Amino acid sequence: MGEEKRQLQSIREWIVEHKLRTVGALWASGIVGSMAYNWSQPNMKTSVRIIHARLHAQALTLAALSGAAIVEYYDHKSGAKAERVAKFLDIKENPHRD
Repeated sequence: MGEEKRQLQSIREWIVEHKLRTVGALWASGIVGSMAYNWSQPNMKTSVRIIHARLHAQALTLAALSGAAIVEYYDHKSGAKAERVAKFLDIKENPHRD
C-alpha cells in the first residue's frame, strides 16, 4: 500500500511539473478515442466524424486546462510552487544573486 502511495505521489508530481505535456497528451488521446468511437458509428459522413472528434477533444482540453489552472492556483496559494522554483534555482549556489 505504501508503494502505491509513492507511485501515485510521483505521478502527481510529474503532472504538476509537466502540465502542458499532460494537456497535450490528453488532447491527443481524446482525438484518437473520439475518432475510434465515431468510426464505429454507421451512417455518418467522414467530415462529420472528424468534426465530432475535434469537438470532443476540444472539450476535453478545456476541462484539462481548467484543472491545470486550479492546480496552479492552489500551488501558488499554498507556496508549493515557490518551494519548487527555489529548489530548481538552488538559491544558495546562484552566483548572480545579489
